[in-house]
Amino acid sequence: MQKIAFVANDTEVARTALTELAGRYGSTSPEEADVIVALGGDGFMLQTLHGTMHLDVPVYGMNRGTVGFLMNGYTDDKLIERLEEAEETVIHPLHMKAETPEGRIHEALAINEVSLLRAGPQAAKLRITVDTRVRMEELVCDGALVSTPAGSTAYNYSAHGPILPIGSDVLALTAIAPFRPRRWRGALLPMNASVRFDVLEPEKRPVMADADSRAVERVTSVEIRADRSVRHRLLFDPGHGLEERLISEQFV
Repeated sequence: MQKIAFVANDTEVARTALTELAGRYGSTSPEEADVIVALGGDGFMLQTLHGTMHLDVPVYGMNRGTVGFLMNGYTDDKLIERLEEAEETVIHPLHMKAETPEGRIHEALAINEVSLLRAGPQAAKLRITVDTRVRMEELVCDGALVSTPAGSTAYNYSAHGPILPIGSDVLALTAIAPFRPRRWRGALLPMNASVRFDVLEPEKRPVMADADSRAVERVTSVEIRADRSVRHRLLFDPGHGLEERLISEQFV
C-alpha cells in the first residue's frame, strides 16, 4: 500500500472527507508520502502544488469544492486501486518577475497564469516585448495575461483566450477588455518565449500583477517566462486526464 498524505481545505465537507479517508487508509506527512491526496477545489489544488513542489511527489485531487477542473471525482471506495491506475501529467509553471516604482523586485511562480490588471479608474497602457523585440508599442486595456496550457481554461478562457492542448509547447497571451487595438485577441507564443510588459503612465494608470493569487501592487514592469526547472506531477483517473478535460471543455 502506498503511503498517502491527505490534505484538505477548511470547508466542512473537505474536512469531513479528510477524517473519513485518513481513518480508512491511514495518513502520513507530505514529506514521507508516496502520493498526496488533496481534498478541495481548484484553488486548493493550486495551493497544494505550490506548497509541495519541493517534494517532487505526485498529487491526486478529489473534488470537495466547486468547479474541480484539476480534480478527480470524490468517493471513499477503492482509493488504492484508483491511485495505482492513475495517469500522470507533468506541468511546468510560469516565473514572474515584477518591479515596483521603488525598484523592488518581486518574484513568484504561477501554475495557471500571470495577469496584469488595472488598479485605478482608467484603462491600463502596456508595452509588450517578446524576446527583447517590442511587438506592441501600446495596448490600452483593462489588463493582459500570459497563460500555461494547464491554466488556459481558467481566467484566460473567461477573457476569450484560446484553450491550449496540455501537450502543446505554447503560451497564450490574452488581452482583457482591449480598447486599442480594439478587439485584439492576443497571441500564441512558444513555451520558451520571454514576455515583458512595461506599464506606461504608471502614476496616472496604476497596474497590479498577480501570479496565482500572489499579488504585487503598482508595478512598472513584469517579465514572464516558463520555468522548466520546476515540475508539478498531477494524477488523474484513466480517461479523465487533463488533456481530455481540455478537449471536452471546448464542446460544452
